[in-house]
Amino acid sequence: MTATQPARPLSPDISVKPLRTLPSRRKPFFVELWQTAVGKKWIMAITGVMLMGFVFAHAVGNLKMYLGPADFDHYSEFLREILVPILPRTIFLWLLRIGLIAAFVFHIWAAASLTAMNRKANAPYVSRRDYVAANFAARTMRWTGIIILLFLIWHLADLTWGLKPIAPSDWTRGEAFNNVTESLERVGVAIFYVIANIALGIHLFHGSWSLFQSLGLNNPRFNKARRYFATGFAVLVAAMNISFPIMIQAGVVAG
Repeated sequence: MTATQPARPLSPDISVKPLRTLPSRRKPFFVELWQTAVGKKWIMAITGVMLMGFVFAHAVGNLKMYLGPADFDHYSEFLREILVPILPRTIFLWLLRIGLIAAFVFHIWAAASLTAMNRKANAPYVSRRDYVAANFAARTMRWTGIIILLFLIWHLADLTWGLKPIAPSDWTRGEAFNNVTESLERVGVAIFYVIANIALGIHLFHGSWSLFQSLGLNNPRFNKARRYFATGFAVLVAAMNISFPIMIQAGVVAG
């Protein structure tokens, strides 16, 4: 074919088919959900509800201290006997502990992942006004969370495991009332418990408020009710827990 000759058209029986692209293999639904900010917020909200239920039940149960050693020790023993003889002794308690540990791990994991995503997005507050609008509880969630984690480790070592020198010198397995009173009669330990539970109250306030938004239940009509609930729940739990070291230090509760 010379330069002056036109290009020969394709034969009518020759057709050009577009290249077929293989569909990408989709990940399981829950894996894809986990990798999104929405999924992480859902995990934080669901595990948060579980942990909120535990701290409330734990604080209410501990009010047995005000009824005296016999009632409190009986309550402590009751926790080990739940669902006996359907399950062996302490099995239900251990299942509960494992579930709470899993909830706690996933809660921290989701929080750390969201923090990493926010840092990667690099979206600082536009103005001082925006910074103030994000209330104190929201801005300190990371630090109150760390304080709660340290307090939980101390609390378990102090009253559940009886590890020395964290636990009182006369810690005795099964004597829950005396163990608590002996521990909180130490001024430094009582102060630590008060500070930790103030941090817990702050954390619960923002968590109780934001979980509705994380679950998509954030209609402005209910904002006032959400704030009342968050405030009431956080104050109630913190007040119950803080009352124990204060009353023991005041001599109202004594071993």
